[in-house]
Amino acid sequence: MTTAPAELPPPAPGRLRLLSYNIRSLRDDRRALVRVIRACAPDIVCVQEAPRYWRPEGQAAWLARRTGTAVLAGGGRAAAGPLLLGRPGVRVRAVHDRLLPKTRGLHARGFATALLELPGAAPFTVTSCHLSLDAAERRRQFDLLAGQLRYAELGVIAGDFNEHPDGPGWQALAGRLQDGHGVAPWGGEMTSVPENPYQRLDAVFVTPGIEVLACGVPHGLPGVTGADLRAATDHLPVLAVLQLPARQEPAGR
Repeated sequence: MTTAPAELPPPAPGRLRLLSYNIRSLRDDRRALVRVIRACAPDIVCVQEAPRYWRPEGQAAWLARRTGTAVLAGGGRAAAGPLLLGRPGVRVRAVHDRLLPKTRGLHARGFATALLELPGAAPFTVTSCHLSLDAAERRRQFDLLAGQLRYAELGVIAGDFNEHPDGPGWQALAGRLQDGHGVAPWGGEMTSVPENPYQRLDAVFVTPGIEVLACGVPHGLPGVTGADLRAATDHLPVLAVLQLPARQEPAGR
């Protein structure tokens, strides 16, 4: 297990802290989950496996309240599990959630996508995804992810990809986007399972116009304990610090 440095890059204009986290439908220790998210102090949380069947909107709202965020996009019915949460100050310009073609006998899947702005920064999209366990369906979903980037020049795709980095879909996505942990490794690499991390299934990918300052599992981050990581859910979170370019004002202003 890799120990994270004591401090991440400090807040700055256009600097984004983004957390990607599979929360297993809030079936585990909710208090531990909330403590982990709060300790990571994210601007945006890309959630996978948000509750889908029993009061999904109410449970998403509960998680948002407890973590000091608001629901930005996605959720149980809108995107079949992926959800976007954001702190006050993150502006939603548009929502582009998408339900994916479903293979008979397999789970429904979707993408939670929003076009967002931070003060002074260029607009960017964020997509939370949770891809299929079936290899053929998963590869088709990897191919569809590129379409979620068409709403802005800058974009982030984060989630549980259910594939290892040497898989064909992962390799194709990494060929056009930056794999955050590969570019700026920080903290831990393996995300499953919390008791004995041995595989990397979760990641944050960003378009070339975004600078990755740090990305990894937040082992050793102040306030994030091993006990909470093990109790919160069956995946480890991935925390990324990203630098967005400044917003360009129209010519003549």
